[in-house]
Amino acid sequence: MAILDEFHEDFIQSVLIDAESRSLFKAQSFFEIVCEDLVSVGDLTTNYTPAEYIKRGLEAYGYDYDEERKILTILNHQFYQDDTIQTLTKGQIETKFSRLKAFFNKCTEQLYSEMEETSEAYSMAYNIFRYFERKQLNKVRLMVLTDGKATRNLLELPAESIKDIQFDFRVVDIEYLHNIYESETKSAVSDIEIDLPCLKINDDKNSYQSYLAVISGDLLVDIYEENGQKLFEQNVRTFLQFKGNVNKGLRNTIEYNPEMFFAYNNGITATAESVEISNDGRLKKIRNFQIVNGGQTTSAIYAAKMTSKLDVSKVAVQMKLSVVKSTQNQDEFVSKVAEYANTQNKINNSDFFSNSPFHKDMKEYSTRIFAPATGGAQKRTHWFYERVRGEYLNSQAYLKAAEKAKFLLENPKNQVVDKTLLSKTEIMWRGRPDIVSKGAQEAFKKFADEITETLEKDNLAITEVYFKDAICRVILFRTVERMVSAAPWYDGGFRAQTVAYTISYLSELTQASGFELNFDLIWELQEIPQSLVEMLKLISEKVYHKVTHPAPGYANITQWTKNSMCWSAVKEIDIEFPIEDPRLFIHREDKKYKAKESKGVKAVDKGIDNQIFVLKVITKDWNTLLNYYKNYKGIKNLSSMHLDVLEKMASKKITLPSEKQSKILYQIFEGARQEGVLLDTI
Repeated sequence: MAILDEFHEDFIQSVLIDAESRSLFKAQSFFEIVCEDLVSVGDLTTNYTPAEYIKRGLEAYGYDYDEERKILTILNHQFYQDDTIQTLTKGQIETKFSRLKAFFNKCTEQLYSEMEETSEAYSMAYNIFRYFERKQLNKVRLMVLTDGKATRNLLELPAESIKDIQFDFRVVDIEYLHNIYESETKSAVSDIEIDLPCLKINDDKNSYQSYLAVISGDLLVDIYEENGQKLFEQNVRTFLQFKGNVNKGLRNTIEYNPEMFFAYNNGITATAESVEISNDGRLKKIRNFQIVNGGQTTSAIYAAKMTSKLDVSKVAVQMKLSVVKSTQNQDEFVSKVAEYANTQNKINNSDFFSNSPFHKDMKEYSTRIFAPATGGAQKRTHWFYERVRGEYLNSQAYLKAAEKAKFLLENPKNQVVDKTLLSKTEIMWRGRPDIVSKGAQEAFKKFADEITETLEKDNLAITEVYFKDAICRVILFRTVERMVSAAPWYDGGFRAQTVAYTISYLSELTQASGFELNFDLIWELQEIPQSLVEMLKLISEKVYHKVTHPAPGYANITQWTKNSMCWSAVKEIDIEFPIEDPRLFIHREDKKYKAKESKGVKAVDKGIDNQIFVLKVITKDWNTLLNYYKNYKGIKNLSSMHLDVLEKMASKKITLPSEKQSKILYQIFEGARQEGVLLDTI
């Protein structure tokens, strides 16, 4: 892992390159990158919205509202943009918080009435006024983001009461961002201090320790009140409100038979990094507490007390807590716990997208495929696919100076694509700009659903052609961002929504024409042809005026763009489809033929890869697998044919497995490994 100074250097470079490639102000890029990180660890919800407002004595750059806990967060920042880590001073932080408090007070006095209705700041000020007027604020958090380093006394500021509302003050500095980067589990949950009797299930020889405990409804509410969605960062789904029969049952039990909750409910399953047990066997502290199963139970109890004002003191919830020794195995462990233990609601396969073969395929192509050299450059480069935040930096961590220089030449920073960006660009092209307007995380969920469904139907769907086309859609996205920023009609608001709807409109227009956009041309040029840029200029201007003039009853533009009705309105824009440059579009049948051809190549490659893998597996492991399945320990039983192939491989009767045999053996090996069978072959 990178030390703090290395992380800071890489982080600043990420901001500068992001700002340049997207034509953003550097501070704006910094703000967006940090907010997305905070969403990933549960410090902000997917509702967070950038919205700049600066006047004398007032300053805010965005806000977030947690609807369930009724917590408003107003955001500010101190971006130094320096080569070295600066120290955040007491004076700077006091000024930032003072301006945030003043902004909140002005919002409660109808500041929105003094603003232009089409500005993002208007939506922010109006919503804050509405939350305050309707008494929907249990707490207000004022948060300052910085690339500097704050001293400990500035990180732990006392709460205040303003207008009978609790105000908390929070500084997110470079050390906190570094901790997010370093944590493979993406967890920022603090230690949970408790005092509960518990029963230890297994001994210290196991790879994990399990404990059983009973937690009260009041304590669970307090933990959730303090940590919010951080608790469920690794959970497979979010709270579904009281919509399903199970959740209605939860509420009814809490209200009418609270003493029966323990008997009726499955409780919660949680994981931890470590625990502290007192001499008398009581559970005193849980480090990195994560609820991986039972998020609905927790949220139902919280909502019952905080929203419905029900007494939850008599509610007892059983808790199964597992302490995973190896952080490397934690993600897979959590996924399997959620997959096998959850019975309250149906879980879709897309909920386990982090383990999808999609990422493996994308990573393999990003490592193998060189982008065409352009602009007279002699060195060909890769587009680096970053599945996990920090993967790009980690790839350089242990390289010598000459190796690192070579790596950076082949993998330039401006050609790093993470899974969140890819999800956004893909969902735009698939015609759901309303989903993209709800935030990066919503786009990611939608993309996970669609890709998982695609792979279930066709496991060869992610081909070299798909990879190149997906990268071209990233190039398209960045081009439209720069174009909108520089447009004479653009006045500084709702750029993200304009970009999303512009790209979706282009896709819709192309589909309606019967043609396909020629991504091969974009790949070869590594840029958008000028003829297409001119077409996009025309589309984006009309789209901007459409999305910033909502339908009657939708005064809030931000909310309007999240509605499918907005997309319906944009699709009504009448723009002629010019094909002045014959290179821009290709016939749909030609595209289908090329996709089919690419799948054939992948099928051959996959067969060869399976054979190579199987030959590397040691005989001891084949015998371990044979014993495992013969004794019916597997979750899935093997067919007699599959068991016969495994038995012959274990007894060395097969020296060179065929392509079909290799496929069977590979599936057996992977299936057992995912079920937790310890195998020596990596």
